[in-house]
Amino acid sequence: MAGESEEQRVIAQGIDDEPTVANQRNLSGWQGLLLFWLGVAYVAFHLISLNIYPIETWTYRIVHIAGCLVLGFASMAAWTFSDHPSPRHINLPERLLATVVLGTLAWPLFCMVYAFAQWHLNGITRPPEWVFAYYGIPLAVATGLALLASWFFNGPSKRIAWWDWALIGAAIAVAGYLVFSLDNLGLRMRAGTRFADPQNFWVAMVGTVLILELTRRVASMALVVIAGVFITYTFIGPFLPGFLRHQGYSIDRFFTYLYTDSGILGPTTAVSSTYIILFIVFAAFLQVSRVGEYFVNFAFAAAGRSRGGPAKVAIFGSGLMGMINGTSAGNVAATGSLTIPLMKRVGYQPKFAASVEAAASTGGQIMPPIMGAGAFIMAEVTGIPYTEIAAAAVIPAILYFAAVFFMVDFEAAKTGMRGMRSDELPVLRKMLKQAFLFIPIVMLIGALFMGYSVIRAGTLAMASAAVVSWLTPYRMGPVSIIRAFNRAAQMSIQIIAVCAAAGVIVGVISLTGVGARFSSLLLAVAETSQPLALFFTMCLSIILGMGMPTTAAYAVAAAVVAPGLIQLGVEPLIAHFFIFYFAVVSAITPPVALAAYAGAAIAGSNPMATSVTSFKLGLAAFIVPFMFFYSPALLMDGTTFKIIQVFVTASLGIFLLAAAVQGWFFGKLHIAMRVVLLATALMMIEGQWFTDVIGITVGIAMFLLQRMLIGRNMLTAAK
Repeated sequence: MAGESEEQRVIAQGIDDEPTVANQRNLSGWQGLLLFWLGVAYVAFHLISLNIYPIETWTYRIVHIAGCLVLGFASMAAWTFSDHPSPRHINLPERLLATVVLGTLAWPLFCMVYAFAQWHLNGITRPPEWVFAYYGIPLAVATGLALLASWFFNGPSKRIAWWDWALIGAAIAVAGYLVFSLDNLGLRMRAGTRFADPQNFWVAMVGTVLILELTRRVASMALVVIAGVFITYTFIGPFLPGFLRHQGYSIDRFFTYLYTDSGILGPTTAVSSTYIILFIVFAAFLQVSRVGEYFVNFAFAAAGRSRGGPAKVAIFGSGLMGMINGTSAGNVAATGSLTIPLMKRVGYQPKFAASVEAAASTGGQIMPPIMGAGAFIMAEVTGIPYTEIAAAAVIPAILYFAAVFFMVDFEAAKTGMRGMRSDELPVLRKMLKQAFLFIPIVMLIGALFMGYSVIRAGTLAMASAAVVSWLTPYRMGPVSIIRAFNRAAQMSIQIIAVCAAAGVIVGVISLTGVGARFSSLLLAVAETSQPLALFFTMCLSIILGMGMPTTAAYAVAAAVVAPGLIQLGVEPLIAHFFIFYFAVVSAITPPVALAAYAGAAIAGSNPMATSVTSFKLGLAAFIVPFMFFYSPALLMDGTTFKIIQVFVTASLGIFLLAAAVQGWFFGKLHIAMRVVLLATALMMIEGQWFTDVIGITVGIAMFLLQRMLIGRNMLTAAK
């Protein structure tokens, strides 16, 4: 690892530290200890339930969401803190409001405790009627007032505000009622029907509001606004024209339906409560053992000396880190703090440096075997084995990173950039001696392809990360493992919240049938032009994904668009990969490009200009889905010869595409030559024999012409 000896240079330090955000609390004292151990218990609950003692599915998912809400409201404030916080005094009106809120909330909490005590101590599964007769309205009133208080009062940064204690209590009350009713009051059978209990409606509505509020705190307003649009659509649908019209639903039926396995407790939460939480713990183990730092240092040692070296390091290192941490913007914040300043130091413009980091971190979401957890949602939704999805992602991921690499290399050649000096870099020989730190990733891949379940493979990989750490100075003992558990809990808050919020959208789509209506629209467009239908799908996937983490972006886009593509006759794997890629690249697509904005903040560049540049660098990602739509061999669907053929020609096409975009092909390109190269690249990307032959012929001719022009220019300069 970095810093083992004086000979080895220290480049990457702190890469594995989780970046903090402006509204994140820094709790101290007993509240800090409480949050720490709650996080440890939350992760331990999941690992025990997944590997040793499984519990009933709905109960498990309800507790999974409730735990996230408790941790989230404890650690994340409603708004950013003041730069110069002063001691905060609670005035009399606020004291009265706090008394009303906490006093009102005390009733449903008391009822919940009483019901569970009667059940477990006395075996009474149906408590007296008064217990739940007035449960929902006090819960809703207390939650609403607490939310208003959190929006209008400026809370402390080092302790939990009283209104967030109220929201924590509300989350516990929601989960307690749902778990009790599930086992004893037949919630599962009545939810979403006209026979749903009124208290169930109030509880489900409060639970939905809590999820959306936490999502707003951890993932900005974009997903909340989209969820709000879909919720509004449920009630205004009867008044809309054309294919958007539906019969309409009562508010109690809607919210009780939403909190079932057709909505919030459905596919998105199923994945977040199993695969995602497991691989977040795996990522936390890699971070605590400093393996992430090794990944980046290895990338520096291997690629740092080449021209524009830090940018190539960012492609490799950020791709590896982005694969395991599941969020493009978060990965930019973690690794970009190192790579972006180094790129600027060797001559890259700030916006280009930020764009490279954004494109590389985004590409990590499409890199197997983990793919930022998106692969697991795809497996859950489609029923396609995870191993088949991971194998299919290999070539498209290579093409994406190759395109970014070519873009970076051409930019370095065009501007005459140098690489880093040997004395600035880690020693490659020493890095190679520590290649055993890749063992956890290798074990994960090996276990999956040996037929182990994803849960078992992830657990083995996690254990191997702890074992391998004993060969480094950062040995993971009991204390380090507990720290990793707590870090995993904090890392999981955002992704679990957005998965639950995405479940709201999925529930609306399922209830109203709007997905089928979009399918009909796609079919109508396809009758005119299939490419136009694909373009429409691309735009819709990007729009639905803007401002959202990858996992939620894909889940929402898949629910709306995938059925239509499949009805067009597209294979489910191709349809879902097509949508997945565009949902991923929404992170670098203007005008809402979260990864690019995160990079711009570090580089000090204009956010919009950075997003445009990152869009250009990631241009291949907008073409690759059309490539595997017309050439399924790129997804490993075909003979070995065909797969090799389309891979080689597509790689050449990507190379020519990068040359055309950057205006550099063994020398500066004239605008007319750029246009010809662009057309040639697109011909080679199609994957047919005759287009490949034409493309190769034109490419060779362009190369010879370019060399001839360069030779003439050199001769003229010599004279």
